[in-house]
Order: sequence, then C-alpha cells, then structure tokens
Amino acid sequence: MTDTADFRPEIEWGTTGGLIRYAAAKFGGTEAISDGPRSLSYSDILASTQAVSASFINLGINPGDRVAVWAPNLWEWIPVALGLQSVGAVLVPLNTRYKGREASYILRRSGARALVTMAGFLGNDYVSLLRDALDDENTLPLLETTVVLRDENPPEGTLGWGQFLAIGENIGIDQVEERAAAVRPDDLSDLLFTSGTTGNPKGVMQTHSATLRAFYAWSSVVGLRAGDRYLIVNPFFHAFGYKAGWLSSLMVGATILPQAVFDSDEVMARIGRDRVTVLPGPPTLLQGILNHPERNSYDLTSLRLTVTGAAAIPVELITRLRDELTFETVITGYGLTETCGIATMCRFDDDPETIATTSGRAIPDVEVLVFDEAGKEVPRGEPGEIVVRGYNLMVGYFDDPEETAATIDGDGWLHTGDIGIMDERGYLRITDRTKDMFIVGGFNAYPAEIENLMLRNDQIAQVAVVGVPDGRLGEVGMAFVVSRPNASPDPDELLSWCRAEMANFKAPRYVVIVEELPLNATGKVLKFELRERGREIVASGLQP
Repeated sequence: MTDTADFRPEIEWGTTGGLIRYAAAKFGGTEAISDGPRSLSYSDILASTQAVSASFINLGINPGDRVAVWAPNLWEWIPVALGLQSVGAVLVPLNTRYKGREASYILRRSGARALVTMAGFLGNDYVSLLRDALDDENTLPLLETTVVLRDENPPEGTLGWGQFLAIGENIGIDQVEERAAAVRPDDLSDLLFTSGTTGNPKGVMQTHSATLRAFYAWSSVVGLRAGDRYLIVNPFFHAFGYKAGWLSSLMVGATILPQAVFDSDEVMARIGRDRVTVLPGPPTLLQGILNHPERNSYDLTSLRLTVTGAAAIPVELITRLRDELTFETVITGYGLTETCGIATMCRFDDDPETIATTSGRAIPDVEVLVFDEAGKEVPRGEPGEIVVRGYNLMVGYFDDPEETAATIDGDGWLHTGDIGIMDERGYLRITDRTKDMFIVGGFNAYPAEIENLMLRNDQIAQVAVVGVPDGRLGEVGMAFVVSRPNASPDPDELLSWCRAEMANFKAPRYVVIVEELPLNATGKVLKFELRERGREIVASGLQP
C-alpha cells in the first residue's frame, strides 16, 4: 500500500491495467502467483498481460466489447482479465457450475465476442456443454473466438492457449501500451451477473474507477499487506475472489494462491505447506474447517486474517474462529454485486463484540441507511431495508433500464432488498433477506436470527431455516440441520430445545437432519431449494 492516507487509486492507477503496471514497477521480482508448479513474479504477470492484450488487439476486440471467462481459479485467469481490460474490453465472468444453457444465456445476453474457458473441470467439458446447448432458437451469433486453457489438443474450432498467444506476436509493445493508456477510469471494467438464486441473472455494470477505489479501501481496512500469502478459495468469477481476492493482492504486493476447488483436506494441508496467512471465505467455508474431525492434525498456525460476510454471520462462528484458531483478525463485512461487492465493514481495531454482532459501518465516502417501506429512514435500532448510495454503486443493469430504475431510486439510493438494524454509531446488523422472511401468525420471522440461536446448540454444525405453509398460522419454520462430528441430534429433542430457547413464533415446527446444505459456487445456501423441499414434506403429510 502507499504511505499516504489520501491516496486516490482511481486517479493514480486509473484502471486495472494501470494497476498491474504500477505493481510490476513496485514489486518486480516478488512472487505474485503460486499455482501448483507455476510461480510468476509481478513482472511476469505484466508481460503475460501484455501478450494477452496483443492477441485481443489482433483478433479485433474493440473498446467496450465483452469478453467472457468460464474457468476455475487458475493463474491464467488473471492476465486474461487484465489483458482484455487493458484494451478497453469488459470482463464477463461465468460461474463454473453453470451448465451449457445457463452459460449460453449470459454469453448471448452480454453479447460476448470472445470466450476463454477450459475443456474440462469437475468432469465438465465446457466447450461441449456449450455446443450441446445451442440450437436454432439458442444461438450465439456474436461469439467469434473461443480460447481453451490447458489443453494441448483443443476442440475443433477453438484456440489453445499457445495458439491464442501466437496471434499477437506481431503486435508491438508500443501499440499494446497505447491501447492501455486510452482506457479511462470511468470506462466499464466488468459485467458481473448476479448469482441467479432466483430468476434469470442480471448483468451488473461496474467501472475501473469504482472497483479500484472500493478495493483499495477494502485492502486498507482489513490490513492486507505485502508479504501476505492469500489462499483464494472464493471463485474468481465472484467479486469476493476477483476484487477482494487477486485484484486486492496486486495492490499491496501479496502472493496469490489460487485454489480451484474447495476441499477441506486439501485446503488445510495447503495452509501449512504454503504458509497461508490470509483465508477469507463465506461462513460455510470457515465452518467446514472448524468442524473438520481431523482439524487438529493440520498445521494452521500461519493463519492471521479472515474476512467473511457472504451470508448473515452466525455469532457463534466469529467466537469459534477467535477461540479455536490462530486468527489475529476476523472482520465481517457486507455488500452485494450491485455495490461493487462492498458497502460496510468492521475495522480491525473494533472491539470483539462489534465484530461478532455487526457487519461494520459504511466504507469511506459511501452512505448506508435503513429505510421503512415509505422510503424514510427508520429510528436507529429499528429494522428496515438497507439502502446504499455512493461511488461504489453499479452503473446499472446491462441493457435493462427498467430494472435499474426499480433498484436505484431518484435520489440515488440503491435498495438492496436486505433487512438490517443500524445502531447509534452507524454499525449495521444484517437481519435477513426480505425475500427469506416468513410470517408466523402475523409475526415476522427472520431465518438468520433463528439460525444464530440454533447454532448455540452444541450438536449443530450448520443450519438453514425456511418458511413452509401451515394451515393455521400461514407459515412456520422448518430447520435443515447438519450435525457436528460424532453428534446424533434427535429432531424432537432439537424442537424442544428451540421452544425453550426462543419465542414460540420463531421456534421451528420441523427439523430435518441432512448431511449437507445445498450451496451455490460462492457458498451461499440455496434457500429456494430448501423451501421447495419443505413444501413437498408438508404436502406429503409425512414427518421429515
């Protein structure tokens, strides 16, 4: 990080291409990426970025064109993203768990002219998946080039990595640098599609300026620093792995350790082997480590920093991370794709209670308030919808002005759809998603609150609560429970425990013991799947 508190990254670096040029000049031969047998310095990343840019120039990629990346966390992902952004193109990351039709929807919706992907990952042949999904009604007329990583024999009609790089060999470095210098801070840097846990994903347009400014602030607040070794399990297609992951690492001179798949044994082994110091992740990732039956057999002593916040944070999780592992700093935060992935954060010097029970306060130069249904701020301590206003807001949803207008009001406030409570200091406690709330006999029940209460039970490792139909009360709670190792909770006993520990309308009427919760690729629990399963259980008349 720079030494000046008033440093303005959107001015000094301007763009992500400007950032990698700064980082190469400042950190040079420092190891930037360690990915299996491959190690790259900061200078190596710049050289690879320039080579990628040259190839995109020769392929006719113009400023504003969209280029998609459909690949797991690999070292190549980073120079591909920086290289396309350096010629003014817009990055469109694709979820690695997508099937062909889901990927084709985003490729078509974004108008992507090029795709960088893999032939295989987790048993998926992405090229075949995409081709099999296309037909007379589902076409990609704008997609001209497909580049396949790590395949010496790429499928017919595609380019291998080496073939792709060879295309740019006759483009001079002066032409590459001229294109990079022409990109402006307010140009679009990326088009991230929302996770799509309900409905079709929407493309969120964001600029270089907002991205650099927001994640310079993020890096400063969490205390990311030169020499850190950052294991990035969060997927690169998500803001948590991309912007709060490798991009932030480049800002400070940290070493990026990409992890393609979260496997708890592999991750815990790698922490000791690679002396990992930074391991952010959603609550489910951290719970997986805490609850691993062989945790004590791994060397986890290098860990010093974690950041979590992809879901409502169980207080019990924060307490266990501090008490049972070696983390010096545990920071919670809150954001969504539409706010560049960041809106509020705890500070590293906040007291433990604040960190455990809130998602922090607004980042500098961003406003966060809690509104009622009439669009007025509620009194501090009262629940309402969280709204955000500031430089970090999206430009809008791609090619969807109506949805944009429905999300950002005339005064510039983005309505998140999340429910929260703000205290007198401006610290925010996330209560739940508006859509996840259910009403029991006229009382609002918030799943995250119920889940936090249930996690106090020493037999419960993870829990997700959803509302299900009830003939008398309208809706009641159903809890899907993952037990702790060596525990065998009885559903009836858990129901009795809940009735003793929380208000009657909050206490679930059903408990279902499951081996695992359904998650999307970013670690969020797929509540809509659980709601559907719960409705089926209730409709069948059978006890779970």
